[in-house]
Amino acid sequence: QVQLVESGGGLVQPGGSLRLSCAVSGRPFSNYNMGWFRQAPGKEREFVGSITWSGDSTYYSDSVKGRFTISRDDAKDTVYLQMNSLKPEDTAVYYCAADVDLRVGDTPEEYDYWGQGTQVTVSS
Repeated sequence: QVQLVESGGGLVQPGGSLRLSCAVSGRPFSNYNMGWFRQAPGKEREFVGSITWSGDSTYYSDSVKGRFTISRDDAKDTVYLQMNSLKPEDTAVYYCAADVDLRVGDTPEEYDYWGQGTQVTVSS
């Protein structure tokens, strides 16, 4: 079993930055890909980005490319989502997820374990 706990959400003004963290426990962290998703009220959960088990490759949705950066620290069993130049449309609950079968996917169905989510609100 894998447990994921997100932190770092909050209220930020447009143009500001936040860094989300996702602490992972339960299985060797370095064995699987990690993804970030978000879900706004009334909308489906959408892919934000992902990072491979090795950290060599990252993938982003077009809506966040160039503003968000995913990284991982295997020594701390933690994956990060650095969010810069935030916009009101980035407001959502953000979830991290673990892909233990190394699918490198961008749909929720391709991820096996999920955190509880952390709220990010971008507003003046």
